[in-house]
Amino acid sequence: MTTAANARIAGVTFLIYIAAGIASLVLMQGASGGGDIAAKLATMAANLTTLRIVALLDLLSGFCALTLAVTLYAITSSQEVHVALLAMVFRLVEGILVVSGVSGSLGLLWLASINGEDAGAAHLLGAYLMRNEVALTSMFFAAGSLLFSYLLLRGRMIPAPLAWLGVLASALLVLTLPPQLVGLLTGGMLSLAWLPMLAFEVPLALWLIFKGVRTPAKLAG
Repeated sequence: MTTAANARIAGVTFLIYIAAGIASLVLMQGASGGGDIAAKLATMAANLTTLRIVALLDLLSGFCALTLAVTLYAITSSQEVHVALLAMVFRLVEGILVVSGVSGSLGLLWLASINGEDAGAAHLLGAYLMRNEVALTSMFFAAGSLLFSYLLLRGRMIPAPLAWLGVLASALLVLTLPPQLVGLLTGGMLSLAWLPMLAFEVPLALWLIFKGVRTPAKLAG
């Protein structure tokens, strides 16, 4: 497959991944509204169709992550193959974690469908399934994005300002996600750290679709 074809596939996949991720988040928040676990499960029980859609969106997101791992590696491997390989591994782990998370979505769907039976056990299992592991998956995403952005910048394969935005947006997440994972950083304001990444990935996707990538500039060393 040519570099141009890989660029177009990556661009389209970026847009699908972003749309699926945002839609999944919005739908899940709407389908699980409530205070405690009992209230959340009751809301889910009334929104089983929405939970099914969320599970499908999460599965689609996993396939998108795996596709991006391969296509971005194909685009950037001519720069530094070992760095590109490491970046691909990070994105593959991200994809595997996203896909494995679908089992949690299906577990919540099943739990919501039997809501009312053995409430104590259901609430305990619900609390476990609703734990937030987004930071873990996102760390592998951010690490892979940082390396791929570095290679795109190093090879001058996309406009330098866009590549620099990717490097900085990825580095911001690499620094802020580990403390979030272990509870050292909390608060809704942390979601703002994702805005630079969104500002990078949407223009990058459009650039890859309509402009492709420049022939990599190989540098010594």
